[in-house]
Order: sequence, then structure tokens, then C-alpha cells
Amino acid sequence: MKSQSYKDAGVDIDIANEFVDRIKPLIKKTFKSSVLSDIGGFGGLFSLNILNYRNPVLVSSTDGVGTKLNIAFQTNRHDTIGIDLVAMCVNDIIVQGAEPLFMLDYISTSKIDIVVLEQVVIGITEGCKAAGCSLIGGETAEMPDFFKQGEYDVAGFTVGIVEKEKIIDGSNIRPRDVIIGIGSSGLHSNGYSLVRNIIFKKLEMKIDDIIAECKCTVGEELLKPTKIYVNTILNLLRDFNINGMANITGGGIAENLVRILPDSCKANIDKGSWEQPPIFSFLKDAGNVKEDEMLRIFNNGIGMILVVRDGHAPEIMHRLKGLDEKAWIIGRVSIRKEGGESVVIN
Repeated sequence: MKSQSYKDAGVDIDIANEFVDRIKPLIKKTFKSSVLSDIGGFGGLFSLNILNYRNPVLVSSTDGVGTKLNIAFQTNRHDTIGIDLVAMCVNDIIVQGAEPLFMLDYISTSKIDIVVLEQVVIGITEGCKAAGCSLIGGETAEMPDFFKQGEYDVAGFTVGIVEKEKIIDGSNIRPRDVIIGIGSSGLHSNGYSLVRNIIFKKLEMKIDDIIAECKCTVGEELLKPTKIYVNTILNLLRDFNINGMANITGGGIAENLVRILPDSCKANIDKGSWEQPPIFSFLKDAGNVKEDEMLRIFNNGIGMILVVRDGHAPEIMHRLKGLDEKAWIIGRVSIRKEGGESVVIN
């Protein structure tokens, strides 16, 4: 009787080790002096110099990319998904004023394809460098018969730091505050189940078909990486007080902005005040999607929201322009009547 091995069961340890050796040089490019461990240890070591802080608070987040992965599978392009992964994590902690320190990733797949997964890691390291955080570890799991051939899933975990008295949680938001929206790069990483249903099922388009309104192919438009806002926000925080920030992901403006508003405050948003990338009007018209549904599912061109004092808004807008960010004053805060809506978009 033939003896059985792990490789016979679909798991190749030698390939996994070769993959780790291939990605080590990429990951080391994200290392800062605070990283004390090499890739391959049981845990990643990061030295926190508490002398630089009076009362430090660690802020953490975890996320994935969702069904946007399906577009990577169809195009066989995998070098941007990692950027999405980093963005989805670091954008969630920067809104609390936390500077990202380090990141961990998790990749699971039916069978390790070194060429494909190396491209994924290239994207993750590019995202980490853009966010100023170090990729100090991760896990790659080979799970035969669990995924379809050639498919994988990714998850990310990030930790940042902020002084306790500088935590931004929305509690300082007041009536008359100005709401600033910073432009998105497109769909980012939310709403892709609806996007795929409209484009591939309803319209029966192919991945290489041209979306005329977007002046590019379906694959190119849908793979545009999620914008990372870390450097922009850190730049602003050096010179300005920001009362609240919201990362506009699943749930759109209303369901994310409400998370930071005090009960006594109402956000009034003028939906005609900013420029929407053409993909949103294309999806709305092609899919006959109601306006309320669009606003609930997608970012609709606003990837990050800042709530600031009225008197600071002109200087902040000037700074954003200098940082080459597309930004608009999209609304104001007013007093919320008891039982009234917290976010109104007109």
C-alpha cells in the first residue's frame, strides 16, 4: 500500500517555504527601526517607544476586500488587491487620529500559486509603505478543496497609536460645524456584489468590455485601488483640530457619518456639492438603482469625511488643495430635534 503524505492531500510545505523566501525582501521594505523580528518567527515584534508619548492608546482594526476579489480572479491581476486590504484597515484607525504602526495579513487559498500570491503581497507592501506602517507578519494557509482552483481570500489586521487626549471620536462636534468631503478613487471596496450583478448579469458585459463613461475596461475600473488617506489626515492633524472623521465604506455617507455624531447633532448633506466619478451614474442608470439605495451602498465619490469648526474650514480646504486632494464642503451640522434624523442628504 502506498504511503500517504501531506503533499498527496494537496498541501505542499516546500512550496509554502519557497513562497515565504520570495516575499521576505518585499516585506522588509516596509520595516521601520521599531521592527525587531524577521519574517518567519512565531510572532512579529514591534518596539513601542513610550517616551515619545504621555498617555498612548493603541487602536486596532481588521477587514477584508470582499467580492472585489472576483474581479482580480477574472482579470488575473492581483497587484492591487493588497492595496485595498491595507486601505480598508488603516482608513478605519486614522479617523480616530491614530497613526498606523504595523500590519499583519492572512491569505488562504486552495493551492499556493507563488506568482499570484507574490503579486498580492506586492500590493500589501505598497499599501503599507503608503500608510507608513510595517508589515511584520502574517499567515498563508493552503486549504485544498476549500476554495475553487485559483481563488483565495485575504484579511488584514492593523494597529496604530494616538495620545489619549487626541483621540477623535466625534464628541467635539457642534452645530454650525462644517462637513468636508475628500474624494474617493472610485468604488473602493464596497458594494461589489451589486456591481457584479449589474455589470455581469444584467448587462452581460465581459471583463474586457469598455465602459464608455469611464473610458476604460470593466476590469480596469473595478480594480482601481481604495484610496489611502493616512498621509493627508496626519498632515492636517499637525496644524488643525478636527472634531470628527468618518471613513465612507459600506453603508455610504449616512450610515458611517452617524457613527460619530453626538445625539444632539444633525448632519445636513448637499448631494449636489461634489463631483462623482462616472462609475456611479453608470451603475445607477444601468441597474435602475434608486437614489436611496445608491447612497446606502456606495461612497458615491466621497471616501473620507471631516467635521471641522466653521472658522477652520477655509484653511483646511486650502491645505487639501495643496495636497492634491479633491475636496468639497458638502454640508453643515445643525441641532437635531428629538426623534429627528441624524443625517439628511438632500
